[in-house]
Amino acid sequence: MTHVLQNVVFPLERDPDLLPLYADPETWSVIDEEPVRVSSVAHLGNVLGRSSARIVAGRRVSFGTYFNAFPASYWQHWTGVREVRLTVRTDGPATILVYRSNGGGTKQRLETREVTGSAETSVDVALTQYSDGGWIWFDIVADEAAVTFQGAEWTTEQEPVRSGRASLGITTFNKPDYCVSTLTDLADAPGALEVIDRIYLIDQGTQLVADEPGFTEVAERLGERLRVIRQPNLGGSGGFARAMLETLDAGESDFVQLLDDDVRIEPESIRRSVTFGRYTSIPTIVGAHMFDLLDRPRLHAWAEVVDETPFMWRNLFQEKMPHDFSVANLRQSPLLHMRLDADYNGWWMCLIPTQILREVGLSLPAFIKWDDAEYCLRAREAGYPTVSLPGVALWHVSWVGKDDSIDWQAYFHARNRIVAALLHSNAPAGGTLPRHSRRVDLKHLMMMQYYPVALRHRALRDLMQGPAHMWRTLATAMPAARELAADFPETVVHRDTGVPMRSRRGRQVFKKLRFNVYDNPTGIRLRLFTARTLVAHWFHGPQAENLAQPEAEFGKLDAHWWRIPRYDSAIVSAADGSGKNIYTRDRAKYRRMLTDSVRLHRSLVRRWPQLQREYRAALPDLVSTEAWRRRFEEAA
Repeated sequence: MTHVLQNVVFPLERDPDLLPLYADPETWSVIDEEPVRVSSVAHLGNVLGRSSARIVAGRRVSFGTYFNAFPASYWQHWTGVREVRLTVRTDGPATILVYRSNGGGTKQRLETREVTGSAETSVDVALTQYSDGGWIWFDIVADEAAVTFQGAEWTTEQEPVRSGRASLGITTFNKPDYCVSTLTDLADAPGALEVIDRIYLIDQGTQLVADEPGFTEVAERLGERLRVIRQPNLGGSGGFARAMLETLDAGESDFVQLLDDDVRIEPESIRRSVTFGRYTSIPTIVGAHMFDLLDRPRLHAWAEVVDETPFMWRNLFQEKMPHDFSVANLRQSPLLHMRLDADYNGWWMCLIPTQILREVGLSLPAFIKWDDAEYCLRAREAGYPTVSLPGVALWHVSWVGKDDSIDWQAYFHARNRIVAALLHSNAPAGGTLPRHSRRVDLKHLMMMQYYPVALRHRALRDLMQGPAHMWRTLATAMPAARELAADFPETVVHRDTGVPMRSRRGRQVFKKLRFNVYDNPTGIRLRLFTARTLVAHWFHGPQAENLAQPEAEFGKLDAHWWRIPRYDSAIVSAADGSGKNIYTRDRAKYRRMLTDSVRLHRSLVRRWPQLQREYRAALPDLVSTEAWRRRFEEAA
């Protein structure tokens, strides 16, 4: 029996920014080892449908693109499939060229076929030489006349290891328009619906999806597949845990596919992830990559890892992300040809086999932040890997216009990172995590950002009460954190009214100056700068004129921790550009919080072994189906 592993598709929308992710009709060269587009001949009018396109006479189109090349290395490494067949359907005189790459991005031609008229071309490719990396793709060159590309797919005759379908779990809080759009895209995608048993939409908001225009129509189209569940706001972890539990209770699906609300999906990605999950040699968490919803060709997350000693997440190649496919497509990006192994995948889109749910439990009751990373680390300890699969992705609202490290989410950033480390880190006394956490406090204090420090200290006090606090505060930690903002004037966003806010010294604009201690100090200069600044903030109070009117103004990108401390007060643009915050030095708060930071982190280090034992002993209850079921029943 023939099984389709991957269909060649074109974008759902007529968006020129999306086309480079699907097809590449451009001509490229290289200058000084950088990709350069020689000519641009991309025309959306040549896209005829979801799986068909026109290739103009004399033109060449490559399908060596993010969504349409075949990620051979991942299939070879994680599955038992050892041969795939590429089938291409065309109408007209054309040349079909099949290529492969290795882990270094070196291109090699595998096959050349000349075709005329209505033709179906099949090429078998062995998956035996892709251990380090590599893709397979094809180009079509039109000859003297235009060619119609009528579709292509990658298939195998090999039977999957497992054959079940997935339940889809969408967690939302006041994003009804996004959810209706996602449901509509699913209803329009029969290929995706073929692998979906149920769609659980966990609505935790006050702006209900059921009240959104268009919901009734799409709900009728999806029929019994769709089930909307309302519950109090228990965060992403509570919403996704509900989808996990509903999937287990229904007993229909072999997978649960978690999906965030503020996204735009590529339905073929859902089908691909389930198909890959069916073929993996052992049950495997299959994660999707994340593109920026507001800058569509920009890839933000490829393979994410957790560094053991500081216990902090990052992209595997942090310095190379985000990657802009409008600047350098797949064939021009050697790094993207390497097989990159992940520690975890974000829950913007992540497929989890129900076998893993039964063995390792549901989500940690963390509300938000680190629940996805912790889950994948827990699964890995049980022998189940996570794969961030190329060609499986969606568009998500990125963090470019956000700074959630200084709003109410600072509480969850701090607490959940340490809780995850207590559960999974093997570094003595947390390694460098406590020192890094204390350093974060110092940066905020020097920048006069007292609110996130107050939240971080509340997080430390809560977690040192023991694991029971996570259930006790699941529904209350977020509103309590937001309520605390009223005590900190710097949290007020001053909206533009037409009368510009003014500072005494005006806006400060910086350029990178070599040997400038205020331009990202490092090494001994960093230590001297930090020590001098901490002492200055302890002893010197702000001048009266700088309290009456902010001393300086900064754009968000200039407002770094090594610049703001030079001033008594500063106007700083909000991350999303919606207004401005005013930061003012407060010597009393600074002294109290600096003392608390030292004391709390010393206590954390001293109590680390005890806390580690307590949290690890409590983990089975924190993530059990019985505990979550009780929580949902109490909240009903």
